[in-house]
Amino acid sequence: ISVISTGPLAEELQCSVCLDVFTDPVSTPCGHNFCKSCLNQCWSNSQECKCPICNETFSKRPDLKINTALRNSLRKSSKDIQQMMQDRVRKIQDIKHSAELRKKSTERKKAASVELFSDLIRSIERCQAELLEMMEEKQKTAEKQDEELIQELQQEITELKMRNTELEHLLHTEDHLHLLQIDPSLRSPPHTRNWPEISMNTDVNVETLRRALTQLQETLDEKLSQTGKRMQQYAVDVTLDPDTAHPNLILSDDGKQVRHGDIKQKLPNNPERFDHYPGVLGKEGFSSGRFYFEVQVKEKIEWDLGVARESINRKGREGTDQNTTSLWILDLKPQKVGVFVDYEEGLVSLYDVESRSHICSFTGQFFTEKLSPLISSPDIYIE
Repeated sequence: ISVISTGPLAEELQCSVCLDVFTDPVSTPCGHNFCKSCLNQCWSNSQECKCPICNETFSKRPDLKINTALRNSLRKSSKDIQQMMQDRVRKIQDIKHSAELRKKSTERKKAASVELFSDLIRSIERCQAELLEMMEEKQKTAEKQDEELIQELQQEITELKMRNTELEHLLHTEDHLHLLQIDPSLRSPPHTRNWPEISMNTDVNVETLRRALTQLQETLDEKLSQTGKRMQQYAVDVTLDPDTAHPNLILSDDGKQVRHGDIKQKLPNNPERFDHYPGVLGKEGFSSGRFYFEVQVKEKIEWDLGVARESINRKGREGTDQNTTSLWILDLKPQKVGVFVDYEEGLVSLYDVESRSHICSFTGQFFTEKLSPLISSPDIYIE
């Protein structure tokens, strides 16, 4: 089976007789190369000793010697190919391992999500049941009051009808003496309640609903707080690496703060340093597991924040390309931002710490390199 079949490398390392990679390569006086066994076989089956490629005939059978330069080239190529194969085997193993870890992580998160939303659903159902029960009780109380009012009104209507009947009867009597002797109470208006206007009070239901929603909000806040505490268990201490900082970025002595200056500092242009993109990396690198860190951006209006692969280009404009797989960034407006990374799952999430809200997530990434925290101030690009 031919290992190398096409291209310039194939022509250089391939025997033209067996069309395979050279085995013990030898050179003819005309300068062509063959496998030693292939050339010996050709000459053994022929009365003449000539080159299988250019047909130059040799009066005397040449003394074939191993082409050590070509053999060394073959060995190097073979070693390189074996290394490439090993690299790809390791890559396959890494992918399978990462896929297995991601699957387990997904199952854990699915279970946690089911538990979280089950708690929320139960809380919502409890609030709903309490709200409906309260509304039913208020409805029953209102109906009872309405019934009592109706009965009282009906009683007054009955009494008024009787009074009206008596008055009608007196109106038609011709006994004037009897009219003078009637009860004085019939001459004055009957005593009745001063009934107010009937109105439907909906404010009570609105207030009840507001209390229920407030209770639900408190439950949500508690769950969000628990989520934040879970991320805090993966918190890491980040120190900025001065060897990576752009010359316009000024780091504090403890490596915990960074600001940009108007004057470009005279710093060594070492391979790790950004020379165009105004960024700085954290000293800490992470090749597995989960980690979380927070950044206080204070009064700054716009910053880039995220994580970068170790292979990110530090030189020239390419390091600023937000479409490369080396960099995830966010133009920040919150005052304090949390960054959570799950290496095996290929997840990078950003949170507004103060409002305890999720900003965005980058999912489906495949990490094989070391990841480092990255901070940048994009308003100091150096042309």
